[in-house]
Amino acid sequence: MLVALFKRPVMEPKVNPVREMELPPFVTAIIQRLSAAGCPAYVVGGAVRDACLGRPVSDWDIATSADPARIKATFANTRHFSLKHGTVTLMHENRAYEVTTFRGAGGFGRSIEEDLQHRDFTINAMAYEPRQGVVIDPYGGELDITIRMVRAVKDPEARFLEDPLRLIRAARIAAELRFRIEPLTLQVMTTLAGKIGTVALERVRDELMKLLMSSKPSVGFKIMRQTGLTAEVLPELLEGYRRRQNAYHRYTIYRHTMESVDRIPPDPILRLTALLHDIAKPRVRTKVKGVWRFRGHAEASAELAERIMKRLKFSEEVIRQVTHLIHHHMVDYQPEWRDGVVKRWIRRIGPHNLDQLLSFRRADLLAHGNPDRKLDWLGELEQRVKHLVETPFPIDTVQLAVDGHRVMKVLGLPSGPDVGLVLEHLLEKVIDRPDLNNEKDLIAILMEMKARDGGGMADD
Repeated sequence: MLVALFKRPVMEPKVNPVREMELPPFVTAIIQRLSAAGCPAYVVGGAVRDACLGRPVSDWDIATSADPARIKATFANTRHFSLKHGTVTLMHENRAYEVTTFRGAGGFGRSIEEDLQHRDFTINAMAYEPRQGVVIDPYGGELDITIRMVRAVKDPEARFLEDPLRLIRAARIAAELRFRIEPLTLQVMTTLAGKIGTVALERVRDELMKLLMSSKPSVGFKIMRQTGLTAEVLPELLEGYRRRQNAYHRYTIYRHTMESVDRIPPDPILRLTALLHDIAKPRVRTKVKGVWRFRGHAEASAELAERIMKRLKFSEEVIRQVTHLIHHHMVDYQPEWRDGVVKRWIRRIGPHNLDQLLSFRRADLLAHGNPDRKLDWLGELEQRVKHLVETPFPIDTVQLAVDGHRVMKVLGLPSGPDVGLVLEHLLEKVIDRPDLNNEKDLIAILMEMKARDGGGMADD
């Protein structure tokens, strides 16, 4: 009964005239060479969809009757590799072009029509035939583009069971294009949400990152929450759902996270930081004298984010960058900070992390939903940081005018941790007084230390 209720309306013609689709020369060459070898070839998938939407095409996929061995033989003189079953990726001028054998039930298909039947959504189940300039559209993809709808091809259950990653992909495409998901497709997503657990975590990670890089990620995450997908792949995020905060925040923990993700520039590290920056807030949430407090939430969130990212198979470098930003995201700048305090903050954060951290903190504060003087203070900090960075100062002991060997010689110290402590002491002096960073003044400080405590570390 439900299937009948949402039955697809009368289809548009299977072959639709289309404005001539402008193809890159290499795509045209691929199709021509395959056709000349007796293997029909078509532009398929997102490229056709984006052309119909008037969007720039970034990824070019070609479907053909040729099997992978025939594709490789046809393009033997072109650099290529094969990482996915049935797909040969051709490289040309540092760009990748995927050429895939027609899909079919459980393997390769015999025609473009059979191929399109096994694609995920109607808006991706279109093919462009360049010789006649037509779009082959057996499932009404152009109509769904017109009404801005994400609809599974034919049988939603069959399509999602073919590849459960499509469950998240539906949410991602809806967020990316600002489309709605067709009701039956949405219902089946909810029924099959648990199947996402059968997908390799690396693939889940990559699809989540594509969602995070969409124009408004919160749209996709709302769909994931409503269908139960979030509970399957990122349950920690739901711990903040409908959890109120304090007077500094207009929104719940979850809503604040979504606001932060939407406001941050579309950089992978920043978007991932925004998604996870308050992930442990519900776990440290306590009420003190009637007010919610979140003591230590930055450190706790960095630790929990690390566990989540390891679970999703992120690289060590990405984990390091994101957890560092989360750990330090509470930039509690005060106008009365002396330059030395700002310099020590810069040293702790790392000069190469400043732009990302300040950009994130601005989005974080805006996502509070309440006017806050901290935004003005952050602007002041940005100006001070810019000025201090433009007039370089030492932030590492290797930038001192004396090294460990000189320290050992002047103080009579053996090699060991005490030498590092002395160098750190000198660096502290130089941060406050950059003019002291010369051999004469630093040796004078060392001689004072030696006279005072016999070569030990000064107490000040």
